[in-house]
Amino acid sequence: MILLTGATGTVGRLVAERLPHTEPVRLLTRTAHRAAALVRPHAEVVSGDLDDLGALRAALTGVRSALLVTANPLTHTHDENFLTAAEAAGVDHVVKLSAQAVTDPGATDLITRWQRENERLLRASSLSWTLLRPRAFMSNTLSWARPIREDGTVRALYGTAANATVDPRDIADVAVRALTAPEDHAERAYALTGPAAVSPVEQTAVLAELLERPLTFAELAEDQALSGLLARYPAPVARALLESARRGRDGTKGHVDPTVPELLGRPARTYRDWAQDHLTAFRT
Repeated sequence: MILLTGATGTVGRLVAERLPHTEPVRLLTRTAHRAAALVRPHAEVVSGDLDDLGALRAALTGVRSALLVTANPLTHTHDENFLTAAEAAGVDHVVKLSAQAVTDPGATDLITRWQRENERLLRASSLSWTLLRPRAFMSNTLSWARPIREDGTVRALYGTAANATVDPRDIADVAVRALTAPEDHAERAYALTGPAAVSPVEQTAVLAELLERPLTFAELAEDQALSGLLARYPAPVARALLESARRGRDGTKGHVDPTVPELLGRPARTYRDWAQDHLTAFRT
């Protein structure tokens, strides 16, 4: 049995779709009806919360390998609870979604510190592990879809800051390999990037070409960006995201890593590849 957390999220949903249908899969989610309807037909869906040790132990019983995705940088309890329950249930291997920023000594924001500590907890456990460390998801630009539809304008920070963004489908393809053949990926940390570093201005140009309509890039001031982040996240998280963006402005996120093509035996998907397959979201 393979268990997935975050099964209705960006990466977990794609992993669920890509796992071979010969593999028994269990989805742990707080929204079981969404997982059953949207993710993987015929998968076993269990309701549970990462705050509930009892539910976690029950969900992890009989599980061989698990995908661990946590999303609240204001607590380490979720990772601690999951790993405690996994050890008690006899799970062999955990594939953990982390981030490439953990390898940057200059990255000291709240979110990166949280990710480093969660990695430490997994390494310190008795479990076999694989760490997935992606750069920013190409799918983050879906946040531009509404303004592009409405007035053809992309509003974002630091228009020329290049980032080696990665297609979430590539992350999921790597995760599937680690979940289904853990012996080949044990105690490995994988840096996952796209094939080129691209800036928001360049991404806007790609979307304009594919949509066959002019688009304008309008660079946000930091106070404008922070105001938007504060509307969506708790203040400590919003400030951490802005701090991370500043590092990108300074050129720390442009390195292209060969891991994705090495593991998958094909080139990493480009931003153009991703955009072409998601154009419907940006069309009026």
